[in-house]
Amino acid sequence: MTMAGQQIAPVVKSRVVPIEPEQAFELFTTRAGEWWPVATHSIAKGGVVGLRFESFVGGRFVELTADGEEHLWGEVLTWDPPYAFSMTWYPSLRPIASSILEVRFAATEGGTEVVLVHDGWEAFGDEGAARRSAYDSGWDLVLAPYEAAAVDSAG
Repeated sequence: MTMAGQQIAPVVKSRVVPIEPEQAFELFTTRAGEWWPVATHSIAKGGVVGLRFESFVGGRFVELTADGEEHLWGEVLTWDPPYAFSMTWYPSLRPIASSILEVRFAATEGGTEVVLVHDGWEAFGDEGAARRSAYDSGWDLVLAPYEAAAVDSAG
């Protein structure tokens, strides 16, 4: 149980991918439909036919279904290509609250360091710690195909 006012640590994931920051940023955002594991990490699961990331403040990140529906995952809060973006995050048919996702991209030896920070779990009240725990392992599963797509892009 989370007590009122108690902070829940953010989920932080860091990866180095073998492409330039511009490519890494574009792959993570506007090209997310090429690598995101929608069969396991989406609202409609097998019914997803694509993803759309609107690349501007106020833009939306949505999944598109075979029957023409759009399911909102969040809205862009900051947009600073190729360095960073942040967005609200609530991929659910009936969101009860939203967390905050920030992804930063920085040139480093060997390519680009991508740092994902997922925060704001307190907005979910007593469910916050459990949601954070699920996303801690979930982001590893999502980032694996991102890394593979980056390697393919470099090749």
